[in-house]
Amino acid sequence: MSRRLPAEWEPQRAVLVTWPHGAGDWGPTLAAVEASYDRLATAITRHQPLVVACADDRHQAHIRRRLAHQGAALENCRFHAVATTDTWVRDYGPLTVHTPDGPALLDFVFDGWNGRFEAALDDAATATLHARGALGPLPLQRRRVILEGGALDSDGEGLLLTTPRCLLNRSNGLDRAGYEALFEEELGVSRVLWLEHGALAGDDTDGHVDMLARFCPGGVIAHTAPAAGGDPDATALEAMAAELAAMVAATPRLKGLIPLPRPAPRRDADGHFLPASYANFLVINDAVLMPEYHDPADGPAREAIAGCFPGRTVVGIPAMALIAQHGSVHCATMHLPA
Repeated sequence: MSRRLPAEWEPQRAVLVTWPHGAGDWGPTLAAVEASYDRLATAITRHQPLVVACADDRHQAHIRRRLAHQGAALENCRFHAVATTDTWVRDYGPLTVHTPDGPALLDFVFDGWNGRFEAALDDAATATLHARGALGPLPLQRRRVILEGGALDSDGEGLLLTTPRCLLNRSNGLDRAGYEALFEEELGVSRVLWLEHGALAGDDTDGHVDMLARFCPGGVIAHTAPAAGGDPDATALEAMAAELAAMVAATPRLKGLIPLPRPAPRRDADGHFLPASYANFLVINDAVLMPEYHDPADGPAREAIAGCFPGRTVVGIPAMALIAQHGSVHCATMHLPA
């Protein structure tokens, strides 16, 4: 293939985060979400560099103090000021692809999940960070297609997992064949695995795959399984498991499935379900950062994820503050492959 979208478990040069600030939706819960980012950022710096997008110099000093208090490896931190609205950098950060001319960064259009939320600043953030040297010397290629990183998962060998619920709900004028052609040209994808089932109540992304199913080394797919008793998504998740099993049976490179337990159903202050999922983990060099929800399922989920990534330490990141805004650990980060 002329291009290739690496798997997340391949070597990385850094992870990008956008630190929460009081001007966005985090205002009322800023203290709680910053505590989650403290743990997340500290864990990353113990394994590799961390690029932090912050609001300004005062914000940077505030973050430095927090991370120093946590014992983070500040020598692994790089801070860059950029205006943002939200912190879900997985969806507006750059995708790194390998090309015949070397690695390149792809900057797709971010429209706030089909216009649900203001997106202009976040859509411009990757270009601003690149112009300021935050993303290194790789060339940046802007693409006039709406696409979010959380909607895609790659095995690094030409397979791509995604959902039609999300992609066909974006204003690109593309059908499945159109997306498949796009992914072949831009990402070197040879086959798209379209997940028809698995919608989570409370997911305002229209079905990002990184809440549902993830490729793991050795041809394994880890997937969200229903919580025991009363899961509002049980029927959809059981249908997804059957669909994934059929995909594995029809794809020689895929070897099996690992179900990830789900925490008990969580609701927001208005009583709406939240899309809590352990599938929203982040793979970094030598470790996997796993969301934790103060739930009895945290332990079994850790064991399942550890089995998927032998040789990597599994680190729990408190994610209740994150899921209150409908995202989790993977959504809050963008890995930058080596």
